[in-house]
Amino acid sequence: MRAREADAEGFVERGGVKIHYEVYGSGGPAILLLPAWTVVHKRIWKMQVAFLSRRHRVVVYDGPGNGGSDRPLAPSAYDQAAQVCYALAVMDATGLDRAVLVALSRGANWALELAAEHPDRVLGTVLIAPAVPLAKLGRPALDGPAPEVGPSSVRELVADPASHWVKYNRDYWRAAHEDFLWFFMGQCFSEPHSTKGVEDGVAWGLETTGAVLAAESRAVRATGEQVRSWCAAAAGPVLVVHGDDDHVVPPENGRLVAELAGGRLETIAGGGHLPQLRDPVRVNLLIGEFAARLSGEGAGVRRWERWTRRERRVLYLSSPIGLGHARRDLAIARELRALRPGVRIDWLAQDPVTRALEAAGERVHPASRWLAGESAHMESEAGEHDLHCFEALRSMDEILLANFMLFDEVVRDEAYDLVVADEAWEVDHFLHDNPELKRFAYAWLTDFVGVLPMPGGGEREALVAADHNTEMIRRVERFPWLRDRAVFVGDPEDVVEARFGPGLPGIREWTAEHFRFSGYVTGFGEQVEDREALRARLGYEPGEPVCVVSVGGSGVGAGLLARVAAAYPEVARRVPGLRMVVVTGPRIDPSRVARRPGLDVRAYVPDLHLHLAACDLAVVQGGLTTCMELTASARPFVYVPLRNHFEQQFHVAHRLRRHRAGRRLDYAELAPDLLAEIVATELGREVDYRPVPGDGAARAAGLLADLL
Repeated sequence: MRAREADAEGFVERGGVKIHYEVYGSGGPAILLLPAWTVVHKRIWKMQVAFLSRRHRVVVYDGPGNGGSDRPLAPSAYDQAAQVCYALAVMDATGLDRAVLVALSRGANWALELAAEHPDRVLGTVLIAPAVPLAKLGRPALDGPAPEVGPSSVRELVADPASHWVKYNRDYWRAAHEDFLWFFMGQCFSEPHSTKGVEDGVAWGLETTGAVLAAESRAVRATGEQVRSWCAAAAGPVLVVHGDDDHVVPPENGRLVAELAGGRLETIAGGGHLPQLRDPVRVNLLIGEFAARLSGEGAGVRRWERWTRRERRVLYLSSPIGLGHARRDLAIARELRALRPGVRIDWLAQDPVTRALEAAGERVHPASRWLAGESAHMESEAGEHDLHCFEALRSMDEILLANFMLFDEVVRDEAYDLVVADEAWEVDHFLHDNPELKRFAYAWLTDFVGVLPMPGGGEREALVAADHNTEMIRRVERFPWLRDRAVFVGDPEDVVEARFGPGLPGIREWTAEHFRFSGYVTGFGEQVEDREALRARLGYEPGEPVCVVSVGGSGVGAGLLARVAAAYPEVARRVPGLRMVVVTGPRIDPSRVARRPGLDVRAYVPDLHLHLAACDLAVVQGGLTTCMELTASARPFVYVPLRNHFEQQFHVAHRLRRHRAGRRLDYAELAPDLLAEIVATELGREVDYRPVPGDGAARAAGLLADLL
């Protein structure tokens, strides 16, 4: 799922070649994101589009040979002159009279000619890692004999040596296109922990062919003399961004372009060839500031408050993946207000969390409407009771980046004393990437630490998970001051006894060193009343057996609801008078659950924890919040973890074993006969769970109050 979908799209045709474009947003000045080498398409700008299009009209298009555009095999279709014509045709078709040009790598050649030869269409130019014929590349000849080299053993993690530039060869592209892509993308991403970028680049490259790359390589290209003249004549200001560890285009190229164009050079120390993907926050801020200066943005009335006039302010971010975080965060916020009377708490949140917050009378920050949908992304990645949580998080990179950029704008525009991030992964990740952006006390909350690979993922998943954990560990240890408070929502024994990966620390030991522990936060506030009185208040008859079925606040879990509903006739036969309440939650349409006589299907139930406390048995997904609410209420329950969901399969299961709570089932086992037998056996069973203390919210708030 994308961070933002296009507002419009279409095709233009020049020289018999159809070019696909997309348009996002409105406002000025307009920004044209040019294509790069044919080996990739317009998704190379995926980390820029959502951010830029909130203030600007953004147009992006596929060059010939990839993406939604045609894949001609005539070299002339890729000539320098043809590429400039495609850009102008897209501008004409989308109504861009003038635009800020942003170009990457080979696209810098087309941008420079546009800026020099069509100055009336160009406001200014941003060039990233310009692959122009100035500095010497020193590569083998494209038409030499194809090399006899094979792939690396684990291509996502082990980069080919520099000597493998011999793969930059027309015959090799035709014979071993995918292997060339693994090599080339490994060179593009010289930064450590770049597995996701490499994988994306290979996937994009596989949408074209070695034959197309060979045809493109024979096109007429700009000369060094032309580039020098274009630099001298370029209309408007020029910004050049170049990583000093670029293995594809020498950093000297960036310096020469900036010097010849009289522009500014921004060097990214340690950066590779694709900083717009690997260091997107910095690149986005540079492009945004460049465009803002051209528009004169910043004029107008602004207000600044002296410290004596500033109330205490907290910006609270609550994870939107389900509703469990919302209840516990509301409980913590209540306790924080008791400790710091008068503190103002704003919430930056999205559906379904905003429903719970608004129902509780909380102030949802108006910028929340711009957040990209994380729950919707997870739902789009899920199968039938199956969610590969780690891969879903990795594929959510552009959504997380878009949401971080929004967060950064909020904290720039308003002064907050404290930011509380309850599993707001984007904030923690990109703040560690860009620690200079921290301007507030920062507290990080989580109920699990460490990605654990699923056994079925094999060597690749184990290595990628370990690489992910290594990056997290290195960041936290490099910037120990960035998290003013790291709070684990639980006790030390609730942390799994596993390692982050081969040769890496133990998760429990590392967590104990870097976190404070609040105990579990149920979010109940005061304990529920007498159970019989509660049942009567909720409409349950005395002695009536009640089974509640719930899958939480996300849309992942419809399969479990459907299976339980299908088993209801058999369950009801085994348990006479049974009342089964199926709660679909805020993101599942109740109509997806087949109606049967006696089956009570409900949509969003804001006080679900009360129904769980009142029931005789619950059948639930493996989410931590629901399971721990049932544990705290001492109710029997059956939990069915999502397949391939490492948190539910390992972290939650470990905590429930520690509390001696719940009966675990695999989804594949949920046949009607077995489910009926389990419900009949477990209904109303006396349990002996480890007690869950009720002071977690107060303890967590005490840890946060120290920062105000």
